[in-house]
Amino acid sequence: MKRLLASMSSTRSGGRRRGDAAGPLIPISEDDIARRIELLDSFEQAGLGWFWATDELGRLIYLSKSAIAMLGWDESEVIGKQLSDLFLPDDETAPDRPERPLAFLLGARNSITQLPVRVANAEREFWWEIAGKPRFDAKGEFAGYRGSAKDITAIRETQRDAARLAQYDPLTGLANRHRMHKRLDKTLTAYRNTKRSCALMMLDLDRFKQVNDTLGHPAGDELLKQVAARLGRLVGENAEIGRLGGDEFQIILPDVDDRGKLGELAQRIIQMISQPYSLNGSRAIIGTSVGIAIAPYDGVDTEELVKAADLALYAAKGGGRAQYRFYSSDLKDGAKLRRQIEEGLRDAISRGELEMQYQPIVDAQTHKVACFEALIRWHHPEHGLISPARFIPIAEDCGLIKEIGEWALEQSCRDAAKWPCEIKVAVNVSAVQFARADFPETVKQVLKRTAIDPGRVELEITESVFMGDYGEVQKLFKRLKALGVRLSLDDFGTGYSSLSYLRKAPFDKIKIDQSFVRGSPEKGNNNSAIIAAIVSLAEALEMETVAEGIETRDELELVKGRNATHLQGRIFSLSLQQHQLLERSEQGQLVFEPMGPDKYRPERRTEFRRIGLIHDDHRYHVVLRNLSRTGALIEGLLDVPLETEVVLDLGNGQLAVAMVRRSEGYSQGVEFETQLIPDGADGLCTRYRVSPYLIEAAGRPLAALPDDAYEAMRSSSAAPAKPKAFVEADITYRNLAA
Repeated sequence: MKRLLASMSSTRSGGRRRGDAAGPLIPISEDDIARRIELLDSFEQAGLGWFWATDELGRLIYLSKSAIAMLGWDESEVIGKQLSDLFLPDDETAPDRPERPLAFLLGARNSITQLPVRVANAEREFWWEIAGKPRFDAKGEFAGYRGSAKDITAIRETQRDAARLAQYDPLTGLANRHRMHKRLDKTLTAYRNTKRSCALMMLDLDRFKQVNDTLGHPAGDELLKQVAARLGRLVGENAEIGRLGGDEFQIILPDVDDRGKLGELAQRIIQMISQPYSLNGSRAIIGTSVGIAIAPYDGVDTEELVKAADLALYAAKGGGRAQYRFYSSDLKDGAKLRRQIEEGLRDAISRGELEMQYQPIVDAQTHKVACFEALIRWHHPEHGLISPARFIPIAEDCGLIKEIGEWALEQSCRDAAKWPCEIKVAVNVSAVQFARADFPETVKQVLKRTAIDPGRVELEITESVFMGDYGEVQKLFKRLKALGVRLSLDDFGTGYSSLSYLRKAPFDKIKIDQSFVRGSPEKGNNNSAIIAAIVSLAEALEMETVAEGIETRDELELVKGRNATHLQGRIFSLSLQQHQLLERSEQGQLVFEPMGPDKYRPERRTEFRRIGLIHDDHRYHVVLRNLSRTGALIEGLLDVPLETEVVLDLGNGQLAVAMVRRSEGYSQGVEFETQLIPDGADGLCTRYRVSPYLIEAAGRPLAALPDDAYEAMRSSSAAPAKPKAFVEADITYRNLAA
């Protein structure tokens, strides 16, 4: 009570209250040790920052208790520890902001200013920013450091997240275009100095747009994630995979220039990506095309190499998709041709350049024709006959497939209406064309206009039709079967459709892909067992079978022995024009007898092109007539002895060491020391090429391979040690006549 009265008295007499005039100011002076310590304690306890100190040996003699508690340590674990052991260097410092390590600064007794460090052995990751100054005693002797620290963990995580977003694709977690460009640029720059190689793969997903259109963008996003995961399982740890945007991917493969290994990897990628995907209860099938370029062979800098890989990818897509291509200098002309094809294709129908031809499908027992497969042909006014494998993918890309597909169906039905009524017509249907909701209506109108019996029309579709919503596919099947047409599954065995889907789909016929027929009689070939399994499956499902692509009598006997119901291939006939077919029909020639070689032999490509042949440092000009993996037939040198070792310059830096095994006049058969490999375009190439580093060593600037790599590699001062051993024969006229 006395205190209360005193307080009231003080108030009445004008005592200081909040809001009254301030009392005398008492600053904290330097010698006011107690108040200064109180101030520093308040700073530490508030978590605004901490203090640390070391002795002359760099051992920690003080660290704020609140800092020790936050790290989950005991004071005994900290005091006495070397400061450089407590704080680890910032390994994530950007290359353009190099920091000197803490140990260097301490050893040089330099001041430390805003140095980011990572705390070692903490319960979780902590980042601090430390500052400090060296302290010296009255005698000038070093007495240790006194410094401060603050927690920047949250800031660091934010910076790290921002940096990751700038370098990685948020959907797939793969490197983005920016990071891939920097990584490739850095790699190529370093590898030029160390004479190393680096391969680049460009991937583009086939039919990805249809997944987005039919299943929605969330399904498309999930598909991209699964593609990224599959790629990660296929490539090694040294490779980096990036998503450039959309459905484009890129793979950097350091220290790889073996085109055999790259081709095998590309083929595995194509096969893996083509396997079915489960997307939120739906099933999808896509594909991919791959373009491959290798530094320094195809480009020395980033822009040049990326452009080369892009051209190779462009060629792979133009070749029919689900393929890979290596870059070669002639692809520039191929890209130009593709643009010309696209431009010419728009007017091909109106100009009457498209034609339907028909290849017979015969009964396996009687060889009487049961069906003709309609094959579209394009007679380009400048480029001659262009394969549908080349122009159909272009038509799909540029939106012309509906018009061309409808024309092909109607023309085939009009032609077939003039055949004997028991013969059917099989018309190929593009997966893009089939996926259109109005396709059944298109078929209905064509049947009406041509007045053909629907039961004589077979629509050949591939397994890729199952890539979208299977419920919608089933509805399309049902609508087509209601029209009375037949359905045939083409190229069976090359895709990844589920057997359960095959059981439910109303197919009338399965076509066994020619890849299983070709070479099936060879010893150790498992294709014959696959053919037998497909035939048994079809029989169980009450479907007919067609073995396609038969070329030799031993292949014919094998597929007949496996009980295929129908046969197709060059051994019976090439495709016929409508007037040829009608002539045979009028003459009653509807049985096709087999005419072909007895046995299968590995394919030899007819070439008819000039190449170089090198012997004893001399270069000769010869003509390459045919080429296989194991050897070649050349013409142009007279009387070359057997067992002569030569080198064939196949162009684009490809040198193949070979031995002459047969020699007759100006014709020689040679066997390669190392077999050639597939080039992804139904052709062959060497595993390795002349290295641009060898050309650079000969005194030329480092660049991608020139047209004549061998001559560029040879030193200009080098002279042949011996005169030419062989005489060149001019066989140009003979080749032209042939």
